Amino acid sequence: MTLRFLGTTSDDGDCPTLYEIEGTDEILVQGERETDPEHLAQLRDVKESETFVRVPRSLLSRYAPRSDTPELQPFASVSGLFRDFKHTAWRLETRLGYASDRTNPKWARFLAGEDIAGEPDNVWRENVRAQTALGKRFERVRVVDQPPTQGQEFLLASAPSNVAAGEDIRHLTRAQAQQLRLPDYDFWLFDSKVLARFAFDDEDTTLGVYVTEEPAEVLAACQARDAAWHHAVRTEEFARRVRSTV
Repeated sequence: MTLRFLGTTSDDGDCPTLYEIEGTDEILVQGERETDPEHLAQLRDVKESETFVRVPRSLLSRYAPRSDTPELQPFASVSGLFRDFKHTAWRLETRLGYASDRTNPKWARFLAGEDIAGEPDNVWRENVRAQTALGKRFERVRVVDQPPTQGQEFLLASAPSNVAAGEDIRHLTRAQAQQLRLPDYDFWLFDSKVLARFAFDDEDTTLGVYVTEEPAEVLAACQARDAAWHHAVRTEEFARRVRSTV
């Protein structure tokens, strides 16, 4: 089963940390093992298989979920949020590639070496133009490997169309994302209030989203956004850097 990083109160990447065991209602706690004999002697009903760790109270108060695990919903269930949000729609993209890109008509042209940077508006970009005209913000940070995967190169090549429509798209290397302890899953965050976390299969196909307003989950997403945005590089500059290494 997959572990999903929830949060940590450690600044240097060490424990303590909380994880969700996806597909269950269980939380995994990482911390220093309890070894004090007096404390161990006071524990009750201890199984031979059990162990005990110490974590600061702040870790649980910040990141421990306070509601049931949300159910997986079709991505279409959040489509209205891209029109109805009031201030910001922010996306973290972490994957090596996406099945939806590989089925896009632009994919074959990209593989053939054609320029796909100046695409005409579609429904998505028309909405971006409409919402940004009202002062709202569409923002993304894309995590890119070194060297970039084919899927990441495709997104970098096609990004100018979305940027021209009003999106602010920025990039981080995988190494930077790991150093910043960013989540290893994709999500949209609307108005720092509603979190839509993606689920994918092994073929990079979107299975749906988990939608929540759980304070601990939203807080973790906000912290990831702030760290990523502080260090990320705008598309044009990042593309120049990539080209200079080829």
